[in-house]
Amino acid sequence: MQILITLAVAIVAGLLMSRVTKLFKLPAVTAYLLAGLIVGPYLIGKIDFSFLNMGFSHIGFAPSDFGLDGSEKNVALELFGQVALGFIAFAIGNEFRMSDIKSIGKQAFVIGVLQAVAATVLVDVALIGLHFLMPNVLSISNAIILGAIASATAPAATLMVVRQYKAKGKLTDLLLPIVALDDAVGLIIFSVSFGVARAIEDGKISAISMIVNPLIEVALSLLLGALMGWVFTACEKIFHSGSKRMSLSISFVLLTVAISMIKVHIGEIHIGFSSLLVCMMLGTVFCNLCDFSADIMDRADKWTAPLFVMFFVLSGAELRLDILADVWVLVIGAAYIITRSIGKYVGTFFSAKLVKCDKNIQKYLGITLLPQAGVALGMSAIVISTWGNDGVLVRNIILFSVLVYEIVGPMLTKIALTKAGDIKEKTTEGFNRKEFLEKQNVK
Repeated sequence: MQILITLAVAIVAGLLMSRVTKLFKLPAVTAYLLAGLIVGPYLIGKIDFSFLNMGFSHIGFAPSDFGLDGSEKNVALELFGQVALGFIAFAIGNEFRMSDIKSIGKQAFVIGVLQAVAATVLVDVALIGLHFLMPNVLSISNAIILGAIASATAPAATLMVVRQYKAKGKLTDLLLPIVALDDAVGLIIFSVSFGVARAIEDGKISAISMIVNPLIEVALSLLLGALMGWVFTACEKIFHSGSKRMSLSISFVLLTVAISMIKVHIGEIHIGFSSLLVCMMLGTVFCNLCDFSADIMDRADKWTAPLFVMFFVLSGAELRLDILADVWVLVIGAAYIITRSIGKYVGTFFSAKLVKCDKNIQKYLGITLLPQAGVALGMSAIVISTWGNDGVLVRNIILFSVLVYEIVGPMLTKIALTKAGDIKEKTTEGFNRKEFLEKQNVK
């Protein structure tokens, strides 16, 4: 009951907030995240509603249920988040048609790799410099790990802005492949950097954890996604009803997310999958093999709309405001945010110039790559599970950066896409009709 009430509150709160933010011409993603913050455990969630005598105390529900405490209910909400990310990755994968990849594949690869590396290097340099100023607060190991996490970009917020405003153009065509590639590049950079950081702490280097494991994860994820995409396409051709095809699509995304959770450890070798990469490849193979994939995706988009609302509201509820009381988190977090933003923008600008992209792409693409959320939080969770209390600072700094990037990022993405001409300002039919009549001198 608590899970269902939580999800219902999430949808209603997100929709209501979207009406408020529309007055300020803000993206819907920002509205959903703000709604999560408001009903989360640090604002309304602090209020005791038992005095209302509406039965909330009897069923054990309070807005603070949005907070994560490791209970069975929150495990279910975490699983829900994984499923939502699976559908988001599947939708991004459907944008990778071979005709487009042939024309922009080289540009996307070069920009995707160089902008991630640039962000990592710049954050590493800045934070290692801070280490020498405050060695008792920030270790070199934590500085290196934060630099690696800086490479990650959030695909969910970017996709939502693109869809809401129906962005279309050269920048958007290049943006989505780069966001998808960013997951694979970030995974490799993080694994290598994490291996270096552990070597500094433990005094020994493991080539398997630094190089072999991330390459295995990326390769297996792409292979699994390709296999699931081929089976999915074959199954879709059995049915002719649009509703049955859509139902099958939903089932395959759920199945793919479930299979990608399998992990096997053989000594130092870890065999696992990135659910984002697997679902992206599922969508890519499907859209290139199935000639009616566009129709299925249109149907699936309508079904997943409330799913995405719940996902972003719950994501907003997870943003912790209590970390703002830690001065060192604010200082190091500000340095992280500034240097990462510069690294992303400068890396994108010069790499886009290197592959001879349009000036609008050179100027605005870097801004659209600033959002950061799920992947970065997942990386920080790995640090916590491995180092315990020694990784708390990394976790809190990432939480602070996500708080900033998730609120500001979608707005900046919208502005950049608008400046680049990929988002067109809408005009009403009434205005167009009036203008036409005036030109024709008709009363």
